[in-house]
Formats: sequence, structure tokens, C-alpha cells
Amino acid sequence: MDYNADIIRDNNPMDSLEKQLICPICLEMFNKPVVILPCQHNLCRKCANDVFQAGNPYWPTRTSVSGGKFRCPTCRHEVILDRHGVYGLQRNLLVENIIDIYKQDCTRPEKKNENHPMCEKHEDERINIYCISCQVPTCSMCKVFGAHKDCEVSPLQNVYQTQKTELNGCISMLVAGNDRIQTIINQLEESSKTIKESSQKKRESVNELFVELNRVIEQKKTDLVERISHAEEEKLDFARSLIVKYQEQLQSSSDLLQSALQAVEQTGHATFLLKSKQLMKRITEASKGSQLEKTESDFENMDQFTLDIEHITECLRNLDFSTWCEYEEEEEDVEEYEEPEEERLEGQQ
Repeated sequence: MDYNADIIRDNNPMDSLEKQLICPICLEMFNKPVVILPCQHNLCRKCANDVFQAGNPYWPTRTSVSGGKFRCPTCRHEVILDRHGVYGLQRNLLVENIIDIYKQDCTRPEKKNENHPMCEKHEDERINIYCISCQVPTCSMCKVFGAHKDCEVSPLQNVYQTQKTELNGCISMLVAGNDRIQTIINQLEESSKTIKESSQKKRESVNELFVELNRVIEQKKTDLVERISHAEEEKLDFARSLIVKYQEQLQSSSDLLQSALQAVEQTGHATFLLKSKQLMKRITEASKGSQLEKTESDFENMDQFTLDIEHITECLRNLDFSTWCEYEEEEEDVEEYEEPEEERLEGQQ
């Protein structure tokens, strides 16, 4: 086993010691029994057996004469085994004792309680390394002679820290994005509140304008109706005055008629002649003075009060909200009147 002198100078010697106790095959702390190779490198017996089986697939049993061979995964030194195979390698009791002491002093509850996933290709192997080439976690057997034997791998702890840092950065980005979205939602909710308040004010303003418009219309209607009523009273008064005059004339004419009838019934000639002359004069005068004032044609009609509201109705139908842009366009469309040149010359003369 190679011991690193930097352990003494390291700020955290226990972590450096743990690195020295990592198997180069499974990338985990050595599992007992630990075997020591002729090149002085160490392997878990199970890992050594896996490497041996991968390099000697046709080695049948431990009783064979030839034990086979394989290369050390650390230094590539060729290890020749006897007929006992991997079981003929010596155990490194020193490393095993160091591991026991290390585990007693550096117990990590989080690792004990961890439910470690197993490899799908090798059901008895835990996922303990990370394939950097394929970007997937895998087991040491897949690295030795499986699908990832030609790939670059790294301990799970190293990739775990890197990806955990990246995930924390993504979480921070997501939180910041959620904060921005929440800010936008708050702004939209505030805008919705402002829209409701502004709309309510505008509704009230429109209602007030139409109340004022109705007031003006009602006032105008009252004025026009009063003018009609005034004209009606004038014409009725005139008609009534004429009726009184004609009634007076009719009464006077009836009285004169009665006197004339009585005169006609007189049998005495002298008496008749005394009254007849005066009666005929009165009847002649009454006939001359019977030309009383009369009403004009269509005196009864009220056609002078014709009201044309077509253009007003059209304006009301076209009544709509105006904008400053519309006012500006209307002002631009208005052409300034220019006095013709002939009129200017005549004015100068």
C-alpha cells in the first residue's frame, strides 16, 4: 500500500487517510478481507476476484493446476496466481485494522442510513462510481469489463459535490425567476385594481355627463312646450274676443229684427211711417258696421313650431369617446383660408 507523506501536512488528515483506503476498483473503502498484491498494492478480495474472472473467463475451479494471471489496476504489474487463484493472495491485516479503527472514530450516520441504489446490470454491485464520458452513475464491474470499461470515471463524492453545487445554482436561478414572476403577478394585480378604479371613475363621469345632457334636453323641452302653450293662449284669447264681439253684434241685430217685425205688424199707417224710416236707417247702419275682424287662414295650425332634430339625433348616435389624437387629426385636416389674388388686388386699388 502506498502512503502519501502529504497526510501529515493536510489540514484534514482523516479525509486524506480515507483517500488512501479507497479501492482502485470499486472506488470505495476496502472491504475485508483485503489482499496485498506482489507489487504491494491492495485490493478488496471481491474486486480482485472480479478482475481475475474478467481476465480469465475460462478458469474453471480453484483446483486447477494453473492459477491464471491478471494485471494490477494501479500499476499494471502482471500478477501471476497459483492454483488457488485469488484465494492464494495474502491478506493485508494492517490495512484491515486501520479500516476498523477509522470506521470506529469516523462514523458517519448519514452513510449508514443511506439507501444505496444497486446496479441494474450487476444486481450484487452498488453504484459507486460516475462515468464522466456517459454522464451516468454506474458500478465498478461495469468499469472493469462492462459497458464503461473504456470510459473516464470519477468517484461519486467528487461528482456529487460538483453537481450539487450546480443544482444549488439552478435552484437559485429558479427562485430568482419565481421572484420575478411573483413581482410581475403583483404588478398585474395592482394594474387590475387600478383598471377597476379608473373604469369606475369613468362610468361615474359618463353618468354625470348624460345626467347633464338629460337636464339640458328636459329644460329645452320645457321651454319649447311653454312657447307652444303661450301661442295657444294668445290664439284662444283672440278667438274668444271675436266670439264676444260677434255675440254682441248678433244680440243687437236680433233686437233690431224684433223691432222691425213689430213695426211691420202695425196697422196704423201713421204709426208705421213714424217708426219705419228710423228702423230702416238703423238696419242700414247695422249692415254697414257688421264687418268685424276675422281670423287669418290656417289660424288654427301650429306649424310654426316644427322641430327638426334629425341632425341632433345623428350626432347623438355618433356620440363616442374622443382622444387627443383624433382632435389633432381634425386640426391638421382644417385648411387655412387664403384670400384669392384678384380680391387682394382689388382691395389694394
